[in-house]
Amino acid sequence: MLVLVTGATGKVGQALIARMSRAAAAQPVKIRALCHNRVLPETETLSVMKGSIADRAVCRAALRDVTHVVHLATCKETPEDVMDVTVKGLFWLLEEFRESPSAKRFVLIGGDAAVGHFFYRHPAPVTEETPHMAYPGCYALSKVLEEVMLQQYGIQYGIDWCCLRAPWIMEKDDFRHTLSFGDDVFGGPDWKTMVTPEEAEACRARGAVPLLEEADGTPVKRNFVHVDDLVEAILLALTATAARQRLYNICMDEPVDYQIVADHLARTRGLPVKPIRSPYVSTWMDNSRAKAELGWRPVYDTKKLIDAAWDYRRSPSDPRRVWYPG
Repeated sequence: MLVLVTGATGKVGQALIARMSRAAAAQPVKIRALCHNRVLPETETLSVMKGSIADRAVCRAALRDVTHVVHLATCKETPEDVMDVTVKGLFWLLEEFRESPSAKRFVLIGGDAAVGHFFYRHPAPVTEETPHMAYPGCYALSKVLEEVMLQQYGIQYGIDWCCLRAPWIMEKDDFRHTLSFGDDVFGGPDWKTMVTPEEAEACRARGAVPLLEEADGTPVKRNFVHVDDLVEAILLALTATAARQRLYNICMDEPVDYQIVADHLARTRGLPVKPIRSPYVSTWMDNSRAKAELGWRPVYDTKKLIDAAWDYRRSPSDPRRVWYPG
């Protein structure tokens, strides 16, 4: 098996490559990392090539002799790049994949932005049959286009694809920083902009935790997944017979309830709470299909996600870097 990993230097790519490398002794596998701005050190298991997936020649070279693709490369809210990377890049990868004599399965890591996550109210849990609903901005649109393009290649050319639709992916101390009132906040909402400057300063000083609420005061529920759980799902999806031309929601069994977060941190860490009304609404992603067909089970629940983030201690050699907002 030769696996091409795009977006290999991101949190998921690095975690996946490390996990596959550890298992290589028991199940021989070679990994080719396609890197763009950053690179990884090569090993006996890992080879590295550099280039942009927006270049068809790069995609052709990257896919030579490859049996499986794990496509992680994406853009966030960067309109100047999103069509070249997310749309054209995926198109060239799929064009080369469908013509390759060695290609077996193409695994795309999608996102819950394709169904609007907490921007739109859904009348029932979000399943794989929920219609696409991109929220404003280019990122959510790109996630819809990715899923549709992949599915259409299955219809047009019969390729073996699998899409794992993940919500916000956490690792290390990420979740702690999603709740910061400071400039070190990871992703959105940007809490300090939702209160007065004086309130933001007081919250920073006290270590307060935001309690995100809907417009009527109901605590928001938002979906997350830990990178370790996502990596396990990827490994299953690479070879599972049931995964052919299937879309799976890969998320925690229950969404994170901001009231439960606030209560847990108040009880276990003594942190005060700051309720914040918002236009956001609760969603609940249903992961039943992945559990039934792949035999996948998430390890992380809300309390484990919180405690892992608060207990994590970074070494001097592992400074916190955010390469993109969220």
